[in-house]
Amino acid sequence: MTDQNTAPSAPASSRGEAGGSRRGSRRGNGRRRRRTGRIVLLVLLVLVLAAGGGLYWMYSSLDSNIKGVDIDKALGDNRPQKLPTTGQNLLVLGSDSRAGANGDLAGGTVGGARSDTALVVHIPEGRTQAVAVSIPRDTLVTRPECERTGGGTAPTAQRVMFNSVYAQYGPACVVKTVEEMSGVRLDHYLEIDFAGFKDLVDAIGGVTVDVKEPIKDGASGLDLEAGPQKLDGTQSLAYVRTRHGVGDGSDLGRIGLQQQFLMALLSEVKRQDLLGSPAKAYKIAGSATKALTTDSQLASLRSLSEFAQSMNGVDPQNMETIMLPVAYDKKDPNRVVAAEPNASRLWKAIREDGDIPASAKKSPATGG
Repeated sequence: MTDQNTAPSAPASSRGEAGGSRRGSRRGNGRRRRRTGRIVLLVLLVLVLAAGGGLYWMYSSLDSNIKGVDIDKALGDNRPQKLPTTGQNLLVLGSDSRAGANGDLAGGTVGGARSDTALVVHIPEGRTQAVAVSIPRDTLVTRPECERTGGGTAPTAQRVMFNSVYAQYGPACVVKTVEEMSGVRLDHYLEIDFAGFKDLVDAIGGVTVDVKEPIKDGASGLDLEAGPQKLDGTQSLAYVRTRHGVGDGSDLGRIGLQQQFLMALLSEVKRQDLLGSPAKAYKIAGSATKALTTDSQLASLRSLSEFAQSMNGVDPQNMETIMLPVAYDKKDPNRVVAAEPNASRLWKAIREDGDIPASAKKSPATGG
């Protein structure tokens, strides 16, 4: 994702994946309630299977794959209060960097790193259910003061596109931005690498999705007929990244596609007998751990496994994914802003570890 704040967007035909969507493409009925988006549980599930399937002797190689970021040190003590219960909040980012192996994938000519997928995953006290809040990448936010990668401090800035924060200042600044916009204390950070995601899908053997309409998107390299289609890793990446070739062409609509795919991915993992195939479980765990960057508290196989085991009571049927309520920005219709009072009601419910009211799930801007 390139650096974009308040500059107007180019027409859709000339914008890359970093651009916003067109005014007309914002119309349509989007899914307001989504029960997919379980990538964090998928990764943790794989790690538990690896640890429990007679593969402890491979612990060292898996453990060394995981990269850690000391979020607590970077942010200090000036943060929201922790939940008043034993609930947990995680920030999950899909990192779309074009460095290294990622540059060989579709769309690799676009420079920089981006975070096209962002989920705040809330696990209430008791850990028998969960909710994931998708933050649209085109959301205009107030970025707080953040440390620059090369040293020094960047002053706070208003009307910054959400996904530009990661590209310019890295994960700690994204965590700080989300905490300040929501008032929600984030207990953990988990980032999934673009190329690693591809390898994970290939290790599983592909994922089958039900394509509602034919998709032909030159920007992502995707060309699919309607109907059930088994996607390999490269096709899967194109599927979750496509925007121009499906629906109304909006980024909001793409959120629904991403969540549909993640449900299919989780279902495929559950369908396979990984405990009965230690070699395959190790291959999948290897792909998963190579794709991960976490906060320093989770940056080991033991810590991830323990955290996963603490979530064993979460039934996927009791998980819900919704989109942060947003409205089209009045100054720039290619951007969105948090829709009030719905967004505040949503964050308040998460801060208090309470039930999310129906009104907090309604978004004036829905995409297609």
